[in-house]
Amino acid sequence: MSTHRELANAIRFLSMDAVQKAKSGHPGAPMGMADIAEVLWRGFLKHNPTNPKWADRDRFVLSNGHGSMLIYSLLHLSGYDLSIEDLKQFRQLHSKTPGHPEYGYAPGVETTTGPLGQGITNAVGMAIAEKTLAAQFNRDGHKIVDHHTYVFLGDGCLMEGISHEACSLAGTLGLGKLIAFYDDNNISIDGHVEGWFSDNTQQRFEAYGWQVIPAVDGHDPEQIAQAIKQAQAETDKPTLIICKTIIGFGSPNKSNSHDCHGAPLGDEEIALTRKALNWPYAPFEIPADIYAEWDAKQKGQSAEQAWNEKFAAYAKAYPELAAEFKRRMNGELPADWAQKSQAFIEKLQANPATIASRKASQNAIEAYAHILPEFLGGSADLASSNLTLWSGSKPIRADKNVDGNYINYGVREFGMSAIMNGIALHGGFIPYGATFLMFYEYAHNAVRMAALMKQRSLFVYTHDSIGLGEDGPTHQPVEQTASLRLIPNLETWRPCDQVESAIAWKAAVERKEGPSALIFTRQNLTQMERSAEQLANVARGGYILQDCAGTPDLIFIATGSEVELALKAAQQLSAEGKQIRVVSMPSTNVFDKQDAAYRESVLPAAVTKRVAVEAGISDFWYKYVGFGGRIVGMHSFGESAPADQLFKLFGFSVENVVAKAKEIL
Repeated sequence: MSTHRELANAIRFLSMDAVQKAKSGHPGAPMGMADIAEVLWRGFLKHNPTNPKWADRDRFVLSNGHGSMLIYSLLHLSGYDLSIEDLKQFRQLHSKTPGHPEYGYAPGVETTTGPLGQGITNAVGMAIAEKTLAAQFNRDGHKIVDHHTYVFLGDGCLMEGISHEACSLAGTLGLGKLIAFYDDNNISIDGHVEGWFSDNTQQRFEAYGWQVIPAVDGHDPEQIAQAIKQAQAETDKPTLIICKTIIGFGSPNKSNSHDCHGAPLGDEEIALTRKALNWPYAPFEIPADIYAEWDAKQKGQSAEQAWNEKFAAYAKAYPELAAEFKRRMNGELPADWAQKSQAFIEKLQANPATIASRKASQNAIEAYAHILPEFLGGSADLASSNLTLWSGSKPIRADKNVDGNYINYGVREFGMSAIMNGIALHGGFIPYGATFLMFYEYAHNAVRMAALMKQRSLFVYTHDSIGLGEDGPTHQPVEQTASLRLIPNLETWRPCDQVESAIAWKAAVERKEGPSALIFTRQNLTQMERSAEQLANVARGGYILQDCAGTPDLIFIATGSEVELALKAAQQLSAEGKQIRVVSMPSTNVFDKQDAAYRESVLPAAVTKRVAVEAGISDFWYKYVGFGGRIVGMHSFGESAPADQLFKLFGFSVENVVAKAKEIL
């Protein structure tokens, strides 16, 4: 029977050997946290290596993701489909073991944790999802949702501002099944942290409403196990276990130093560490008895089988709930979704309304939420402006409405967005969250991470341009829409009326392989007339809204509130005998994915005279109009004034659009 230390040393040596072979990486954290990981994974973590997607597994998040060899070692030793050869390919091209944990590469990696602080925030989202899903589906005598979310995090995660946003909300919501282990080693890349990080972390988390278990020896298995038991016993508060550890534990010359934080130890130091820890095995060699004691496959299969039996009893007692649970965890939409959502869109087209697209967005939420119980909405303290509440909204609180469907995120745009990613990763919900488009800037990296992980997070942005008006340039987005369009795998929509708004929402809901950004106006928009064919083509991202009899002399391309402006300019030029086409392009990303024949039918290559009109940064539109075209857009920040004055000031008038067109006609 191996000792805890011997079992933990398997993690240490796999980690230092892989980093050494790759000639880069971070051995210090895996070596320092190996004892904590051994106790948690072998004694407490509920998981099944043969089915990493088991619905009721515990979630484990390595927030200090630079220590990625820790989780790769754990997955390999426990019996996941991650071989010793995969570990030898650490940080190499096309390997399952990239430099930071990347969702979708290695089975068992629950989230991508590169940027520090987002892992703990994703974990807050997972814990919210677990608690809410349990309240929605569990019944007396039938607990089919009952698991913990465990997080490893370090000093860097706690320095990042997003950790304050997320952990504050976690305490307020009473997420009792969220348990975080703080690797308190006082070291970051630049050295000992006292000169730049002197927070009283215990008091900080107690102020958030967390249970804090301080001064745990992170190298003492008994203390670690006792702390985990105490954490599990507290069901009304999340728990932070503060573990005092030695970074690079076991290294005679580099432990307790930033020298082992982000660089290989070197062959000579590894040899000394082997001697110091009495590990007489070659690189990447793990003895059979160590493997046998780590192997969690049989235990995991037994745990899942026990859950399957519980679920079968649940399905017998509550067949409709069981079917709904399966549907939602599989990410499938209701059987009547396509028909009902399309009927709503057709009804809107048949009943024109001049309303702000943010109001059209709320109307779409109202219509779709009745069909989609998996909607889990929210806003960063702007619900009355973003219009994200609907008639059935039920705000979640720590001790009431636990089965609700709406989160008041507070003024936490970055935290909200990363929490949404955690909710999406957990499964069972389609999260949407809103703020002003300008404040997307705070959340940019979480939006990027949603795209990187291909998660169905729905980011709602209102007050989309200088049309915001009097709040002035600090609140008026200029370059933000273009910035969103440039994120790979994000689909960005800026609809021109209530119909395009509803179609944008429908597309976002139906998109399984990535997030969407939905951008809406404060000001009212006139509804466009459309044929059945045009209505169908909206979902293709760009389409001919108004055409001419022959080959166009010029094509206007516009989005959002500027589509009406382009139409009026086209009407004036048409009255002067010009052949003018108007293209509405609510989603450039979606349009660019269409086949070449369709794109050519909308924007013929032979028609080079083009004018783009959008109240956003001009440079983006050169890809569609070419350098010989014209762009009516923004070249500066805005000003504080009523919207109509601002549009005139910055050239968004029929006269100016016509003048730009005549420059090239």
